[in-house]
Amino acid sequence: MNFLSQDFLIAHCQSILDFYTDKVVDTSGGYHQNFLDDGRLFDTHFKQLVSSTRIIVNYATAGMLFGRQDYLGIARHGLNYLEKVHFQAESQTYAWTLDNHQPLDMTQQAYGYAFVLLAYAAARKSGLVSDDSKLLMVYDLLETRFWQAEYGLYADEISASGELSDYRGQNANMHLCEAMLAAYEATGLSQFLERAKLLAHNIAVRQADLTDGLVWEHYTPNFEPDWEYNKEDPKNLYRPWGFQPGHQTEWTKLLLILHRHAPQDWQVQRAKSLFDRAYQQAWDAQQGGLVYGFDPQGNWCDDDKYFWVQAESFAAAAMLYKVTGDEKYLTRYQALWQYSWEHMVDHQYGAWFRVLRRDNSKYSNQKSAAGAKCDYHTLGACFEVLRDLGQSTLK
Repeated sequence: MNFLSQDFLIAHCQSILDFYTDKVVDTSGGYHQNFLDDGRLFDTHFKQLVSSTRIIVNYATAGMLFGRQDYLGIARHGLNYLEKVHFQAESQTYAWTLDNHQPLDMTQQAYGYAFVLLAYAAARKSGLVSDDSKLLMVYDLLETRFWQAEYGLYADEISASGELSDYRGQNANMHLCEAMLAAYEATGLSQFLERAKLLAHNIAVRQADLTDGLVWEHYTPNFEPDWEYNKEDPKNLYRPWGFQPGHQTEWTKLLLILHRHAPQDWQVQRAKSLFDRAYQQAWDAQQGGLVYGFDPQGNWCDDDKYFWVQAESFAAAAMLYKVTGDEKYLTRYQALWQYSWEHMVDHQYGAWFRVLRRDNSKYSNQKSAAGAKCDYHTLGACFEVLRDLGQSTLK
């Protein structure tokens, strides 16, 4: 199987989309976000901001790639829901979760705002919105609510009552870097690129250099590493303890996207270092795939296999191969894909499984769940490889 061929990657994107397209639209509003392996729906009343926005990104981007108006229509349907149901006009806030289209959790999450900005960037690129006003609105809300200029990074969370949490993390900043890069590509406005550059350097260099050159997840209010946060909960969905191999390789990808737009040597060097160390530490030579987490001594603290870790890592490997010409990255790209093809891809019903045990057995029959998976990572990784290798017209 030639996992690097345009035909393979496009066909695989199509097969993922085919799993969702005929059942993702909730005619009462927004998207269905909870799917069993065979495509049946569950918890149709529950929606979460990150899935609502990521599915917009999926279909807006696919609409461009495939020239499909029906895909753009699905994206437009989600954008309408984002603006009229998730967004609370009076308070200018976003509902984190919804139950039967009513706000359930009104915690404001910088992580969620990142995907709102990313959704608007995808909508702008695909022509679903015709100007930059919505992107600038989200940028300004982030600036007012979360930006901490003294650290050059964003805070994470504001309670429904308006109190800023003491928690600081890299994950929201990573996805905000991703969103800022996409916003720059969509608008050409330098403020988005400048913010992406600052976030990338401050997390992938300044903060990482506090923790032996790898990106740690959790920080104190003054952005010192918090080694104890969630130490007893390494499998926490959003804030797991330990070094995350998938986040090292996701930073590799972002640094190389940044390198396209504002190239500096350090970006490639740090991208290589993050990828190489994550792969060396986390590749499971016996069962295949990258495990989920390892501790500061390099011991695995979560040996499950997550879909998004493999996907972000094969995109990073392909991009490193493109920029360095080093064959080892092509070899690792092939290994990640071979593992994923054998274990992560559901060849019976379509799309990818979300999480497997170390021995590659399944935990459950849930294919996707609100806030946990909508195949945004897998589609995005394929889109990125196509774009990086000059095999698509994606912006």
